Amino acid sequence: MARRGNLPLSTFGLNLPLIREGDELVPLILSALREKGLTLFRGDIVVVASKALSASMGSSVNLSSVKPSSKAHQLARDYDLEPRFVELVIREADEVFGGVSQALLTLKGGNLIANAGIDQKNAGRGLVALWPRGLERLATKLRRQLEASVKKRIGVMIIDSRTTPSRMGTTGFCLAASGFETVLDCRGEKDLFGRRLVITRMAIADDLAAVAHLLMGEGSQRNPIAIIKNAPIKLSLKKIPMTISPSECLFLRVFDPNPILPSN
Repeated sequence: MARRGNLPLSTFGLNLPLIREGDELVPLILSALREKGLTLFRGDIVVVASKALSASMGSSVNLSSVKPSSKAHQLARDYDLEPRFVELVIREADEVFGGVSQALLTLKGGNLIANAGIDQKNAGRGLVALWPRGLERLATKLRRQLEASVKKRIGVMIIDSRTTPSRMGTTGFCLAASGFETVLDCRGEKDLFGRRLVITRMAIADDLAAVAHLLMGEGSQRNPIAIIKNAPIKLSLKKIPMTISPSECLFLRVFDPNPILPSN
């Protein structure tokens, strides 16, 4: 584990200027660290909001340029959404299951997520932000660039927010990570009373993403970067899947939803 002594886990938000297409995130992160008087140490985690990447890479779409299909018009009427927005959801989602007012439940990249991760918040007037392509590659690229600058082994996460079944509000979750083991397999361990754990695995990256999400917020906070120190992680380049197949998923398996739109 990459902890330094018995120091408590601590998290810091970095305030960045408004990010525009073409901006390089690493120099902005390093500058914000200096302004805050922070230094990255071995085992620290740099958490990046997916929207910051979307903005820097130009992964946004002007809704006025989208021509909605008849299916998009139908779903827009059913779920009180803008037809052009729905058209983008159809294009970006792997599957669309249905929805509630203002949101469609979709599967994208193995993640159950509202509206295929497309968001209008903080995307600019008339624009919507899409998840950037190649998130795992981008996480690795950011980690390598930062490590080259600070000469320390660190972790990097790209996160977004989503709702959880039957729960009010959003929490952070990890879309991609690099530099540490994202899932802790507890199977085979024993609990306090000697019972052996059979299925338990801890979503370490998601737990940390939820912590970072508290600082980043969902509105005008302008904290798209968080630094997590003294997290109980294992530094590693090993890739551990963070998603599971629908046949293994408790919610998808039990409710057995039939997609109203199949995968693209």
